[in-house]
Amino acid sequence: LCRELSDLDTEKEQVLAEINQLQKKEKSCKELLNTYKNFNEWEISEWSDQQAVFTFLYDSIEFTVVFGSSIDGDFFGGIPCRKIVSMSFESLLDEEAAPLSSCLVQRLIFQFIESKECWQERCPTFHYLPQVLHDISLVVSRCKVLGEEIEFLEKWGGKFNLLKTDINDTKVKLLFSSSTAFAKFELTLSLSASYPSASLPFTVQTKIGNIGEEEISAVLSKVPAGYHYLRRVVSSIHQNLLQDPR
Repeated sequence: LCRELSDLDTEKEQVLAEINQLQKKEKSCKELLNTYKNFNEWEISEWSDQQAVFTFLYDSIEFTVVFGSSIDGDFFGGIPCRKIVSMSFESLLDEEAAPLSSCLVQRLIFQFIESKECWQERCPTFHYLPQVLHDISLVVSRCKVLGEEIEFLEKWGGKFNLLKTDINDTKVKLLFSSSTAFAKFELTLSLSASYPSASLPFTVQTKIGNIGEEEISAVLSKVPAGYHYLRRVVSSIHQNLLQDPR
C-alpha cells in the first residue's frame, strides 16, 4: 500500500510538472504574440496544445488555428516551434439583429479573407502567425472605422443635406437633397476591403436639378483617399454643391 501511495505521489508530481510546463508555454506564446500586437484588434479566447482561437471585432469573428507537431531544433520565442495544420474563420454576427453597417463591415472583412490564397499555406508554422494576425488586424481596423463613419452619417447626415444612408451588399447609397441648390440626387459608392486607400467607384442618379456625375466627379477628384474618406466626401459635396454660392 505504501508503495502504491508513493507511486501515486510520483505520478501526481509528474502531472503537476507537465501542467506547469504547459502554462509556461502558453504564457510565453501570449507574450510573444503581444509584441506583434500593434493594433488592438484581436483577443485570444483559447490557447491549448491542440489549437488557438482568436476573436476580432467585438467577438463577431472567430479565427481558429490548429497546431500540428513540433519542429525538431526549431524554436520561436523560446518555445519549440509548431506546425500549423489548419486555419479557419467563422462569422458569429447575428445578421438579422445587427445594424446594416455592421453587416457591411463583416462582408468587407470576409471579402479580404476569401480573396487570399489558402491561409494555411501562408502560415505553415508559428513563425508566420503574428504577421497573419497583423494583416487581418489592419483590415479589421479600417473596416471598423468605416462602420463608425456610416453610423455618424446616419445620425448627423442632416447637417450635410444627406436625407438617407442605405446599404446594399457592399454599396453605400447616399440620398442628398437641398432646396437652396434646388437639387436632389442619389450617390452610390462601391466599397471594398481596401477602403480607404483609394477613391471609390460611384454612380449618380439625378432626381431634381442638374447635379450629375460630372459635377460629383469634379468634387470627388479633390478629396484625397485616407482616414474618414467617406465623411470627407459627404462634407465636400455639401460645401461645394449644396450651399448658397454667395
